[in-house]
Amino acid sequence: MKQYKMRRGEHLEDRVPDMKAKIEEYFGEVTGTEEYDGHELYVVDDPDNPVFERIIAGTAEYGSKKDKLAVEFVERDAAEVIADGHVDAAEDAVSAKNDFLKEVTGRDAKSRRESLKRQVEDDAETPDGVSE
Repeated sequence: MKQYKMRRGEHLEDRVPDMKAKIEEYFGEVTGTEEYDGHELYVVDDPDNPVFERIIAGTAEYGSKKDKLAVEFVERDAAEVIADGHVDAAEDAVSAKNDFLKEVTGRDAKSRRESLKRQVEDDAETPDGVSE
C-alpha cells in the first residue's frame, strides 16, 4: 500500500470531495471497504480494466496532519494479460493510474517519484528504534 501526499498548500478533501465517486470514475464499481492501518478504504474487486485484479484506495486520515491518498493496485501477471489478448489494456491501465494519481494529488509522476525518493532517504537517516 502506497500513500501519496498532496501538493503543498492543498488538501485531499478539497481536491476530491467524493473519493468513492472518483475511484468509480477511473476503475469501476466499488464493491466494499477494507480496513488498512486504521483507515477505511474502498475496494474495487472487479475493475473495468482487465489488467487490474483488484484496487484498494481511499483517504488515509491523520487528524493533526494532512490526509494522504492510500492506494494499492493489484495487477494480473503480464503473461496472463497478454495470453488473454488484452495487450492494449496494459497501456490504458498505466494511463488510468497516472491520471487518477495526478487528479487526486495534483502531482505528476515525476513529482511523486521525487517525493518517494526523499521519503526513503529520510527514513534511511533515522536510526533503528527511533521514531519521529
